[in-house]
Amino acid sequence: MNAFEIVDRIEELLDKSKRIPFSSNIIVNENEIYDLLDELRNILPEEFKQSRWIVKERENMIEEAKRHSERIIKETKEKAEILVSETEILKSASKKAEELMSAVEARARTIRLEAEDYADEKLANLEAILHKLLTAIEKGREQFTSTMGTGEK
Repeated sequence: MNAFEIVDRIEELLDKSKRIPFSSNIIVNENEIYDLLDELRNILPEEFKQSRWIVKERENMIEEAKRHSERIIKETKEKAEILVSETEILKSASKKAEELMSAVEARARTIRLEAEDYADEKLANLEAILHKLLTAIEKGREQFTSTMGTGEK
C-alpha cells in the first residue's frame, strides 16, 4: 500500500465516523487512526528515498546530457575549424598552382620563341652556307665546262 492509499483510507474512516450532535466534531476509532498513521510513517521514508533517488537520477541524466551536448558542440567547433583551415589551405594551394601554371606557361612560351629564333638562325646560316656551296659548285662546273670546251677533249 502506498501513502496515497493510506490517506484515502484515513479520509474514508473520517467520512464514516459518527458525528456528535450539534457540533462539527466526530467520534473516531483511535486505534484505527493510529494504525493508519503508523503505516503512513513506515511507508513515507521509503517513498521519500525513492523520490530522492528519482530526483538524483534526473539530475545525473541532465548533467550527462549537458556534458554530452558540450562535447558535441566542442567536436563540431573543432571540425568546423579544421574544415575552414582545409578550405584556406585549398584556396592557397589553388592560388599557388595558378601562379605556378602562369609562370610555367610564360616560361614555355619564352623557350618556344627562343627555340624558333635559334632554329631560324641556324637554318638561315645553313641556307647561306648552302648558297655559297651552290655558287662554288656552279663556278666549278662552269670552269670544268670551260676547260673541257677549250681543247682538252
